[in-house]
Amino acid sequence: MNNSVGNTARLIGAGLRALLVLTLICGVIYPLAVTGIAQALFNDKANGSEIKDESGNVVGSSLIGQTYDLPKKDPNDAEEAARPDLKWFQPRPSNGLGANSVNTQYSLILSGATNKAADNPDLVQLVTEAKDAVIADNSTATYEVKAQDVPADAVTSSGSGLDPNISPQYAELQIHRVAERNELDVKQVAELVADHTTGRTLGFMGEPRVNVLELNAALKALTKS
Repeated sequence: MNNSVGNTARLIGAGLRALLVLTLICGVIYPLAVTGIAQALFNDKANGSEIKDESGNVVGSSLIGQTYDLPKKDPNDAEEAARPDLKWFQPRPSNGLGANSVNTQYSLILSGATNKAADNPDLVQLVTEAKDAVIADNSTATYEVKAQDVPADAVTSSGSGLDPNISPQYAELQIHRVAERNELDVKQVAELVADHTTGRTLGFMGEPRVNVLELNAALKALTKS
């Protein structure tokens, strides 16, 4: 009986020691080491790829898209449709510009697409309406947007509904409107887009892209608005 109790006590003691050692290694030392390495070698990414304005204030993350809408006429009206603020470059469709996603406001609590087929009547209507909105919003007195010039990402949401990027074609389509609304020279805005266009990763992966938040942050600095 005494041997049995002694063996049990030794086993419990060994288990507690193992628990303490593994807790220290896995729960303290390892997380601190990984965090330290990440902060030292990948500081920007480890902190959420934050984007700051010219005043040093964090305005968002380069990994998550956001909307650029006008304030609601009635902040308490949940049914009021969002209206894009056309002085800014607009992201892929969100509410008010072809809500063809389950995530209509780049909300972090919801991510996903509608999974509707390409010939689904509701999706076709949303894309058609979005295309009409893109043409109407981006045509100016000196620049006419044609239907064939509207790229796919201007009228379709991403699979996650959180895509922070648009194609260079969609960014270029918005140049004249942004220049007119901000009283800037078209060439200035075109150079801004060119400066914020990123090529394929490693030269062959993915597609060229423009991060909308980074572009609008640079536009804000340019206009001092």
